[in-house]
Amino acid sequence: MLESILFKKVDIVFPDEIKNGDLLVRNGKIADISWHIPDGAELVIKDSGLTLLPGVIDPHVHFREPGMEWKEDIESGSMAAASGGVTSFFEMPNTNPPAATEKLILDKKNTASEKSIVNYNFFIGATSNNIEELIRVKNIPGIKVFMGSSTGGLLIDDYRDLENIFQRADKLIAVHAESESVIKKNKKHSACYSDFTDHMLIRSPEAAVEAVKQAVYLAEKYHQRLHICHISSKDEVEILKKETGAGLISSEVTPQHLMFNAPDIYYEFKGFAQVNPPVRSRYHQESLWEGLKSGIIDCIATDHAPHTIKEKQQPFGKAPSGMPGIETALPVMLNNVNRGYCSLNQVVKWMSMGPAEIFRVYNKGFIKSGYDADLVLVDLKARKKIINDKLYTKSKWSLFNNMDIQGWPVATFVNGTLVYREGDFFTDLKGQEIIFY
Repeated sequence: MLESILFKKVDIVFPDEIKNGDLLVRNGKIADISWHIPDGAELVIKDSGLTLLPGVIDPHVHFREPGMEWKEDIESGSMAAASGGVTSFFEMPNTNPPAATEKLILDKKNTASEKSIVNYNFFIGATSNNIEELIRVKNIPGIKVFMGSSTGGLLIDDYRDLENIFQRADKLIAVHAESESVIKKNKKHSACYSDFTDHMLIRSPEAAVEAVKQAVYLAEKYHQRLHICHISSKDEVEILKKETGAGLISSEVTPQHLMFNAPDIYYEFKGFAQVNPPVRSRYHQESLWEGLKSGIIDCIATDHAPHTIKEKQQPFGKAPSGMPGIETALPVMLNNVNRGYCSLNQVVKWMSMGPAEIFRVYNKGFIKSGYDADLVLVDLKARKKIINDKLYTKSKWSLFNNMDIQGWPVATFVNGTLVYREGDFFTDLKGQEIIFY
């Protein structure tokens, strides 16, 4: 690892402003930020016209290891992350076997320490009988509760089990908030459902509303930190409008729910468009943008959930839910900046600072002296298309394929180490376990 890196005359993104200046990295930390720092570092980066962001923290990914490595693994997922400016990820527990014990979490951390080129940590999965494991495990982003069935076998659909977790757990609880009972009720009409557009009828807004209300009630009753994953409907936004002052509840939205709407997405992409919860109508899409910009929704997460092209080409009822997105999320959002949909400061708040604050990540998410040098150098003027064959995820497909994008990561630094630069990876040093305070 280089002991020192000096960025000269770059635009540096802070929480409320962007300033042109110099930034010095020494021994993996941000050592100095100033209008002028004398040359003398081992590596000096002087490319004009570039912008320096804090590294993206993606709090919701599925890297499929162990058990489904043909879809993705920690190594390939971390490379996709680095190419997209993501310097830290939290991975979900619905692997095979599910990461529902302290030992399995430690196994994942050990694997990541050998394979991941970006920083990492892992949610533990809740089951109906592993409350002691949830309490015992240390230094994780939180407990993942699947209130509705999704990929994998983790499901909590008994209210008594759910309440026991909220009452006894001493960690943030992240919920996949779709009511299994409502989904099952809707599925009773499944004989009438034969098309991918029916996915949003089976997993209706009512399923999300019932689960969100239940989770919010329990969080407030037991004064428990709650994070609601992948908000997808106006109905959920309206519920959260009333809860923003509690200080306990946070939420996320994905780029796919922000950028696409139904039914067009299903007509064009069929099974490739199927995710849980579903992409919904423009009415819901517009509300998600409003919720994000107003602060009701706190951050952006990708829910990177890759499946192979062959798996997604299966007919309705057999095609799995989920789509990749970790390497396209930041470029898509930078493109939105260039189109005037949002500001660069907002993107950094949603993708770096917000996750750091929600999950209480130590020393990351901001460009500050003394913080870890997790940094992304981007070219806001660069233009190119997202192309399936050039993606680093094993799945090799994206709903954003052929989209013209302005704004791309040029280089990604993890703990002061260059891990990605314009298509090249540097894998000698690995990422580190993320620490929470």
